[in-house]
Amino acid sequence: MDLDRRGLLRLGGALTVGAGLTGLTTACSGTGTGTDAKGGGAGDAKKGEISVWSWQGPAAQLKALLPAFNAVYPDIKVTVQDIGNPAIWDKITTGMAAGGAGLADVLHIGVDYLPSYVEKFPNGLADLGPLGATKYQNAFAAGLWETVAPKGRVNALPWEANSGGFWYRADLFEQAGVDVEGLQTWDEVIEAGKKLKEKTGKYLLGIDKPASQADAANFFQLLLQLQGAFYFNMDGAITLDSPQAVTAMTIIKKLNDAGLVADLSGGWSALENSIKDTTSAVLPWPTWFGGIIEGLVPQEAGKWKVRLPPAVRQGGTNAATVNSTHLAVSGSSKQQAAAWSFIEFVLTRPASQVSIYKGKGIAPALMAAYEDSAFHTPSPFFSGQKQGEIFLKALQTPSPATNYSADYARALKVVTDAQTKVLLKGADPAEVLKQAADQLAQQTGRKVVR
Repeated sequence: MDLDRRGLLRLGGALTVGAGLTGLTTACSGTGTGTDAKGGGAGDAKKGEISVWSWQGPAAQLKALLPAFNAVYPDIKVTVQDIGNPAIWDKITTGMAAGGAGLADVLHIGVDYLPSYVEKFPNGLADLGPLGATKYQNAFAAGLWETVAPKGRVNALPWEANSGGFWYRADLFEQAGVDVEGLQTWDEVIEAGKKLKEKTGKYLLGIDKPASQADAANFFQLLLQLQGAFYFNMDGAITLDSPQAVTAMTIIKKLNDAGLVADLSGGWSALENSIKDTTSAVLPWPTWFGGIIEGLVPQEAGKWKVRLPPAVRQGGTNAATVNSTHLAVSGSSKQQAAAWSFIEFVLTRPASQVSIYKGKGIAPALMAAYEDSAFHTPSPFFSGQKQGEIFLKALQTPSPATNYSADYARALKVVTDAQTKVLLKGADPAEVLKQAADQLAQQTGRKVVR
């Protein structure tokens, strides 16, 4: 299987693109000094030579679109390079620190890396607004425009939008006498997990308890985003010990105290093995993860289903855009107009996004793409469910923008340390999150909002 996701999610296969990450891998902390890009220019929107940096699966899909692109723009020569993931993040950082020297014209950037580049290198990316991007601000899933253009300047255009998911072994829950679709909150899930454990011997879900990799915080982050919260607010202040964060960590503690959490220490291979061994009945992972499950256990067709995750509180939302990726134009590019022509063709044209979805299952941020029948086709593996429609409901739900900030990597470290104390030592969620927030404030100079 061709797997390539950011860092841990080195999955380029089935339903993946990259940055996702999720929550996901640590954001680039940056090594730059704020050097501005030099030598950029608009150029000609209909001719020129441009280069594109991406990785594995997404890069292959961009290459596959070139014949259609050149049918419209015959005088723009495009070279798509598979830089690899996570190698692309250091390569972009190095180029920006050198004033944009050596950067590609078009850059594929994950949601958790974008703020770091923007904050550390204010002119490292071109403003896409003057090139024509602003007319598409209502074309994408809710919250994503504010993510790529938080202060009016359009730093990138959304490509992939992954919603939080709740993939589960339907046969195991049936054996336990649990109606999964009827579970409204995570407290109800905990009670259902107890029945599941008693009847089947299976854990409810898995977490990397000692935090052997940064993605150990994925589930905590999902619970946060289901409450419209995150590690930072849109002003960049720390909200790590907010009431929402304490609620999220308390849910994790309740699950663990009830014996419902399997230990997935060891990274991606441990997760894969747990799926093959049916260690847990639920996988609270994003849109793209269905392809991973299907690729790992094809013999289990008809046993799996998916739904959106239960709400944290009764009446709360079950929709959260947990990660996304974007295309940007480097500030040093001398062919910014031609680079924009390519981005516009790829990201605002439904046919392009449908082609990419069919090729790699990459869930588009472009809402018009979901009118295609490809998103409304039953899945034989997932018990005849129409996965595209399930996740479309999440994207249609108003969702707040998320500020990862330039200090996401530091936030992940203190969060995973706090979670490990809760999971392995039974620590109090409120206490360890307060300590984590204070530690992050000391490290970054950011204000803690309480």
